[in-house]
Amino acid sequence: MPLRPLLPAGALAFAVAFAPISPATADEPRPRHSSDGVVGELATPLSQLPADARRVAPRTTTSTTRLGPGVKLTRLKRTDARGRIAATVLAVKWRNPRVRIDYLNAGKVARTRPVSQMVKGSKRVVAAINGDFFDIGDTGAPFGLGKELGADPLHAQTQGFNAAFHLVRGRAPALTELQLVAQVRQHPDWVVTNVNSPSVAPDGIGVYTKDWGSTVGTGVTDGQTSDVRVAYIRKGRVQMVRKKLSAKHRIEGKVLVGRGAGADLLRTLHNGDPISVRWALPGGVKMAISGNKILVRNGIVETTDDGEMHPRTSVGIDQDTGTVLMVVVDGRQRPRSRGLTMLELANLMVELGAEQALNLDGGGSSTMVARGAEGRMKVRNKPSDRRERAVPNGLQVRILKR
Repeated sequence: MPLRPLLPAGALAFAVAFAPISPATADEPRPRHSSDGVVGELATPLSQLPADARRVAPRTTTSTTRLGPGVKLTRLKRTDARGRIAATVLAVKWRNPRVRIDYLNAGKVARTRPVSQMVKGSKRVVAAINGDFFDIGDTGAPFGLGKELGADPLHAQTQGFNAAFHLVRGRAPALTELQLVAQVRQHPDWVVTNVNSPSVAPDGIGVYTKDWGSTVGTGVTDGQTSDVRVAYIRKGRVQMVRKKLSAKHRIEGKVLVGRGAGADLLRTLHNGDPISVRWALPGGVKMAISGNKILVRNGIVETTDDGEMHPRTSVGIDQDTGTVLMVVVDGRQRPRSRGLTMLELANLMVELGAEQALNLDGGGSSTMVARGAEGRMKVRNKPSDRRERAVPNGLQVRILKR
């Protein structure tokens, strides 16, 4: 894959492209780097590196294989003043009529599996990466939003983790903030804050469906047991309203969970009351998955975080060539691959051609799987846990029959 140098080769190009701006500013608090919460190695500021290292331009090698019509996989290796980097880049021509990019999960929102297990048995899938940040220590559910092609949103919330890669009309890719739009038809003034989320917002109302999995009790109220109400809905009517959140019960119909002001509203419901909840994502979104931060918007790098180095996963859009870029960078594996800072990842996405780029879950979650020449799906990067981590969702690429 040809890279697009931002500046002429040489020490000046390196100094400008990777100069540390600041780890974080008052206007931009340090973003969460990975679901595992591991504190990463701090990148040495360029000014503190040896003079001879600063004068050497980065050395990059690539090798590319074709996975199918409109889909290529590139292995990228780079050595710069901070150390070595190993990355895997999936380039997908989204305009190709045989290519489909879609949301991927483990069958239930609150279920985790390795990415390779999620696509096992799917003969048309040629590659996949991990997706959203998730509640790794409790429910296992993703924090943000997710929607498959041709289906209703599986999970979403009104606030937080709304930066999303999504497909719109004609399956054209876009990258913007999306917010859940939800309403109780009989009570349009009620505020529904969450659908199948790992936590209901304080004073909000959350909706849980069979797509979530089994109930998890106080896990979805952050341990709160007082000022909570749960309404069980079957066939469009209230079945019962309770004070206690049950655990490990299969959801049939819908379950509404209220906290604080939300609990006060659910207290007004009575058995047999009709109730209907509807939700959607705005703007005719066909497919969506969220991350925690937009790295590049309209060709402009939006992050200044040049602090911690970690394994990284990102998805970007090259509008000029009609290409979606899925990138996994290995890390926490010196000397083989040190990982990247958020700023370095954003610069790499621009270098690869992305005008838009989103940061997905990193750390031990960062995984790229792709089908090999023999037809088997294989992990193509080296996860920092030395094995695949079980994650809740991701992005998959399918090749349709002619």
